[in-house]
Parts: sequence; C-alpha cells; structure tokens
Amino acid sequence: MAVSVDEAASTGPVRDHTPPARRLGGRGRSVLEVALLTVLAVVMLFPVLWMIETSIKENRDVYAIPAKFFDFKVTLDHFKDVFAASGGGRSTLSVSFLNSVVVAGVSTVLATVLGVPAAWAYSRFSVKAKKDQLFFILSTRFMPPVVVVIPIFLMYRQAGLIDTKLGLILIYAAFNVPFTIWMMKGFVDEVPAEYEDAAMLDGYTRLQAFWRFTLPLLLPGIAATAVFALIFSWNEFVFAIFLTSSDNVRTAPPAIAGLIGGTTVDWGLVAAASVVFALPVLVFAYLVRKHLIAGVTLGAVRR
Repeated sequence: MAVSVDEAASTGPVRDHTPPARRLGGRGRSVLEVALLTVLAVVMLFPVLWMIETSIKENRDVYAIPAKFFDFKVTLDHFKDVFAASGGGRSTLSVSFLNSVVVAGVSTVLATVLGVPAAWAYSRFSVKAKKDQLFFILSTRFMPPVVVVIPIFLMYRQAGLIDTKLGLILIYAAFNVPFTIWMMKGFVDEVPAEYEDAAMLDGYTRLQAFWRFTLPLLLPGIAATAVFALIFSWNEFVFAIFLTSSDNVRTAPPAIAGLIGGTTVDWGLVAAASVVFALPVLVFAYLVRKHLIAGVTLGAVRR
C-alpha cells in the first residue's frame, strides 16, 4: 500500500535538535569556557599568590596550623631583611641581587650586540654551508648546562675566571648568542632586502643601510629576543653555583637557594627574596610589552 507524503509527515510538535549552546547564541559554551579558565588561572597563580602572602606574614602566622589565608597581620620586615643586614649595612641578598642585575644585563646586551649582526649576515649573504653552520650554532643549546659545567669549570680555572662576574657574563653571553642568532634571523628574513638595496642606490654603504633602515624595523624582534635572553641569564642556577664561591660574586638564584637548609628555614625571608627576584624581569617585560607583542607575532601572517 502506498503512503503519501502527508501521511508520512509527523503531525506532532517538531523538536528542536539544535544544541543548547547554539540555541543560547553560544552563551552556555562561553560561560563554561570562562569558568574553566578561571579555575585554571586560580590553580596556576595560587603558588605565586601564596608566595606573596607568605612574604608579608609574621613568622608565627607563616607556621600557623591551620594555615591563615586572610586573618593575619601584615608586615614588611621580611623585605627589610632582604636589603638590610641585622647588624646594619647591606645584606648578602642585596649584593646577590645587584650581581644578578649586572651579570644578566651585560650578558644580554653583549649577546644582542653580537647576535643581531650575525643574524643579519646569515639572512642577507650567501654563506657556504649556511644550513650546516646554523645547525651547529643551534646545537650548542641542545645540551643542558649541567652536562658542560665540569669542562667549563676546568677551563675557567686555567684562565683565572673562577668566582668572577666576567666569567658568568661570558658564559651567559656564549649560551645566549646562538639563541639570539636563530631568533633574529627569522625577524631579519621578514624585512625586505629591497630597503637596503634602495638605500645603497642612494649612496649609503651596506652597513649604513642596515643601521639606518633595517635595524629600526627589527626593534620588536630585538625586544622579544632580549627578554628571553635576559630570563635565561637571570634565572640560571647551575653555572652560578659551580663557577662562584664568594658572596661578593654569587648571583641571586644560588643565594636564595642557600636560605633553605639547616634545622629551621625562614620561609618569610625566602618568599620575600623570591618576590623581589621576580620583579625586575616582570618590570622589563612590561616596559617593552608593545615591542614584545609585535616581535612575538612578527611573521605570523604570510605575505
């Protein structure tokens, strides 16, 4: 028996099979995403918030059981202990922080000054076995520092660079130059070489064309590369602890690690020192944030 189309069609109410998120214009999905991101942010930031909270607690509140999250007395004594010694004068931690500023800053500048022209040369000129050379340069970053620290220690002992700021600056710059070359080569490749050709037609030399026209366009990439190089030099621990022995040369990472040990640990002082240690890199990244964002996103869109 034949069945007509009208008989086959259902006369009941038509159900809406559209997903709830689509019926609500995506609100349900958006609310779920925001909730998950909020939970993830709280989990990721909780150690940082706990460190900041510990740095402003009194010692009795730091060791309180159960832990006090809100009902504690705020104090800045731990931050004073970071910069001032108990008997007066500068503390050992303040000297270590100053050493970190000098070593990380100078090594980052040195790596940038050497790496940017090298990256420009690899990008603009035809070099024999260029890919092999670039791979060899990058391979120096494959090995972790702990693998090469003993040979470097022996070489530094012969050269008289043990327990010197110059030794740390040189080794940090040596590790940052390959990274700078690889990062900056990608940025230089994004700048058309025709700019330099046009400048040379106007009478500029190649170096003048690079300095006046190409280099200003590389500032976002230089800022992004400098931030990553500074972070490596600022946070480096293995070389700092093996190649230094005196408080006058030791940088902040081994100095802060030295606070943990013995029968009792002043966790308030450790937390305050960690907060102070984290601030300079955050401030530097904030100051160059516009160049940093532009440098990180440079080359994301193909021409």
